[in-house]
Amino acid sequence: MSFTVRLIKWYNEHKRDLPWRSTTDPYIIWLSEIILQQTRVEQGMPYFYKFVENYPTVKDFASASEDEILNHWQGLGYYSRGRNMHHTAKMVMEDHAGYFPTNYDKLLKLKGIGEYTAAAISSFSGNEPNAVVDGNVFRLLSRYFGITEPINSVKGKKLFITIARELLDKSQPATFNQAIMEFGSLQCKPKNPNCSTCPMQPDCRAFNEGSVDMLPVKIKSKAIRNRYFNYLVIIQDGRILMNKRGPNDIWQNLYELPLIETPESMQAHLIFKSKDITAEWGERLEVGKVTGPVKHVLSHQKLFAQFIEVKNIDAALLDKRFIFVEPERLNDLAQPKLIVEFLKSLEGF
Repeated sequence: MSFTVRLIKWYNEHKRDLPWRSTTDPYIIWLSEIILQQTRVEQGMPYFYKFVENYPTVKDFASASEDEILNHWQGLGYYSRGRNMHHTAKMVMEDHAGYFPTNYDKLLKLKGIGEYTAAAISSFSGNEPNAVVDGNVFRLLSRYFGITEPINSVKGKKLFITIARELLDKSQPATFNQAIMEFGSLQCKPKNPNCSTCPMQPDCRAFNEGSVDMLPVKIKSKAIRNRYFNYLVIIQDGRILMNKRGPNDIWQNLYELPLIETPESMQAHLIFKSKDITAEWGERLEVGKVTGPVKHVLSHQKLFAQFIEVKNIDAALLDKRFIFVEPERLNDLAQPKLIVEFLKSLEGF
């Protein structure tokens, strides 16, 4: 049997019953695809159901506020994708009369939709013959064909897309695409792949050459940047001071505690002696309880955060960019996971 025939045969016997596979609605498929780019199926499922329940149509999604969308997205990370989704929903309402496109070229014009997502939506909802190439596909093809070209190089991406297009069963592109991604997810896994029961084993170059653990090849990403966050815990009259982050940095438009970022790790009492800090916050600042540092790892950044309880702050010095929030309202604000976890540990919040 050919690669494609074996693949689809395996899929028909082993595929998971996932909710987005029972529909051709491009909006629902779009939701699932963007969410699953962030996480594994088991972790992404609750988010998928939450979004479908709160926003059953693209019109509902577009009508929501960005804060609402980011609040539901909370915990998935890469918050720019949540913002892009909101932008896309509005584009669908304005440019496509509320009908989510199923055509590959039209999908590519929507914010946050690249070649992979456009291929997935167009094939699953419109059965267009567009091959999907995601991490699962890269891994399977690199091992099966013994390809050592890095998957994140320009040359490598072109090579894998070409091979995927050649293998694509144009008579059933939706099934083929689901099958090749499912195979990579369940059978040809990143670690401990099920080679002993793999139907591709006889012709798999990596298996026959003993290079399964060495493929796929990936160029190392840029060095991780260390950042030092010092959060001020300011509570007055049972309310806590919060700040909405601005643009051009991580966690855009999410809420956090007032932040002092320093170039290196510093003890709280030394931070409060800085002239810049006393000028902004007053000279009577006192350090209370200090929690941390807590390490929080992002894709290319490693954060070291400490939470400093502040005493004797002059209320008149509090900038208008900050807001006091009651404990019961905190859940209405989209916050980074780092802040959510700290507030859970804070008595009364």
